[in-house]
Amino acid sequence: MLKYAGTDIVFQEFPDEVTLAINLTRCPNNCPGCHSAYLKEDAGPELDDVALLSLINDYRGEITCVGLMGGDGDPQAVMHLMDTVRLTYGSTLRTGWYSGREELPKDFRPELFDYVKLGPWIEALGPLSSPTTNQRMYRIADGHFHDITHRFRKS
Repeated sequence: MLKYAGTDIVFQEFPDEVTLAINLTRCPNNCPGCHSAYLKEDAGPELDDVALLSLINDYRGEITCVGLMGGDGDPQAVMHLMDTVRLTYGSTLRTGWYSGREELPKDFRPELFDYVKLGPWIEALGPLSSPTTNQRMYRIADGHFHDITHRFRKS
């Protein structure tokens, strides 16, 4: 089960997208120096199909992407929700997942996602915009993962 602690409309988390970012709680990663430590808590309402579609419909026409920020405690639920988005909106609404894991789950379904960010927060290595970051952002197209981490760096 997934729970969430609010949403934001964001412009930087997924390149060239206006994203409804849903901040998932119950994060199991315990990254030292986490900037969103409150997301470790078992708090907030459940994010099920009905809640997700309601949140998306509140911003329909204003967003180009829906991003789940977290969800590492229940990747099956993450994939289920992205399947719901794909079945409901097809390719008209892109999907993304910010995972703090090093690797995707073995049964990951790339066809459900346009973007995936992998890697735990390591404060000394910095965010996606840092040249020393351990995190990677991938654009998924036709089942192929394209590393687009460089897009976060300032020229």
